Amino acid sequence: MLSRTADHLFWLARYMERAENTARMLDVNYQTSLLPQSADAAEQGWRGLLSISELTGLFAERHPRVQAQAVMDFMVRDENNLSSITCCIRAARENARAVRGALTTEVWETTNQTWLEFNRKLEDGEFERDPGAFFEWVKFRSHLSRGVTVGTMLMDEALHFLRIGTFLERADNTARLLDVKFHALVGGAGAQGQSGHGSLGGDYFGSTAKESHEVDFYHWSAILRSVSGFEIYRKVYRNVIRPERVAELLILRPDMPRSLAACMNEVVANLDLVANAQSVETRRRAGRLRSDLQYGRIDEILATGLHAYLTQFLDRVNDLGVGISRDFLVPMAA
Repeated sequence: MLSRTADHLFWLARYMERAENTARMLDVNYQTSLLPQSADAAEQGWRGLLSISELTGLFAERHPRVQAQAVMDFMVRDENNLSSITCCIRAARENARAVRGALTTEVWETTNQTWLEFNRKLEDGEFERDPGAFFEWVKFRSHLSRGVTVGTMLMDEALHFLRIGTFLERADNTARLLDVKFHALVGGAGAQGQSGHGSLGGDYFGSTAKESHEVDFYHWSAILRSVSGFEIYRKVYRNVIRPERVAELLILRPDMPRSLAACMNEVVANLDLVANAQSVETRRRAGRLRSDLQYGRIDEILATGLHAYLTQFLDRVNDLGVGISRDFLVPMAA
């Protein structure tokens, strides 16, 4: 496959997945903001969302204060924010248009229709009238795009590069969501430390104050729902929602579709199917990262610090992205 074609397919999938994940993060923040809480707590939630996407500085250049509607507008429709849903869906559509010959008619029409209908919804004011329903629509269109891709594409290199892009982006976003949300929710529950459980909020993973349990339940539930994990958590653990179990589910469980372990299993499997002479080192690093997740234990991760672990994971995922670009997505030297 031509590297240019592989590049368009890879980024088509990444941008569509990014649009979905942005909608998921906005939805959980929007739903959480409806809970009884102080103005400062609500503002911290929206600041955390900007931090997840590393957009705090760009937002500050355009808006004097962090307010719910301003953040949602910035993350949904601001064309100067390349991570906004508008920019992501448009970029996905443009990448699909560039490689229409490598896609089935159904995949192209689904992607194109998503872009056209998205703009119609913005013009009709559906986003302002019901943000929750709007975010659900974005998630549904991403689900539809993935389903049509898997259901109609030949299982060749084109599909493999789409899958690599999807799961690399998903791993990155799940790790960012975990890092920021755990810091925001757990960081204020107890003493702040620099290592061990202290870096996650003192004794939160042991005995949290009882009066905070009801509020915590709704916050942890919202985080799980943002990754479609609430019902899965109930099925797997069958008990009260505990932060260490949430972390285990979203990091180490290979049967949880949006976990880091599940994402890396897919990345490694699809990398093996498109392997070339240049990709040995990239595949080795991907395999090592998958092994660390496969044989990791949540108590060891928490003992050394969840933030440090997730920061290192994000660095390694970014390194993988660079390696994939070098090995597959740019013309090979003669």
